[in-house]
Amino acid sequence: MSSDVFFLLMLLIRAATSDDVALLRTMIRELAEFERELDLCVIEESDLARDGFGANPRFRALIAEWDGQPAGYALWFNYYSTWAGRGLFLEDLFVREQFRRLGIGKALLAAVARTAVQENCYGVQWEVLDWNEKAIELYKSLGAEFRDQWRLVSLMDDDLRKLAERAS
Repeated sequence: MSSDVFFLLMLLIRAATSDDVALLRTMIRELAEFERELDLCVIEESDLARDGFGANPRFRALIAEWDGQPAGYALWFNYYSTWAGRGLFLEDLFVREQFRRLGIGKALLAAVARTAVQENCYGVQWEVLDWNEKAIELYKSLGAEFRDQWRLVSLMDDDLRKLAERAS
């Protein structure tokens, strides 16, 4: 059996459903731990159920299974660029440690890319931590452009609330 056939027999990538909420939360927490920020991961199953599988979904997700075992996930949402139009933002791409180096991450990313192409999006954007060298190597090998001149900006918690009060 060729390695391509073996890969196709072992890997299943499917759309996440509301039945996957507990699994998604578990893997999200595993990603947060890998990224050394587990203390910031406060999402609850009820949030994921409401925001991903309720009346107005805010995100979409894929689950990767390797030989029937949950191996990873991708989670993304739509955004709009005033310069280029529709795009997808890949919030999470995660493969559990025991399933890494099998091509699952690349397969998940390819599935998200297929969605972007099918939906006439101009592209997919995401972030990667500067110390995650294996992920950076993968993204470079796929032709991803690193936009180092752009800086991520976040306004959260008390500072967010303080600014919001100024709008009243």
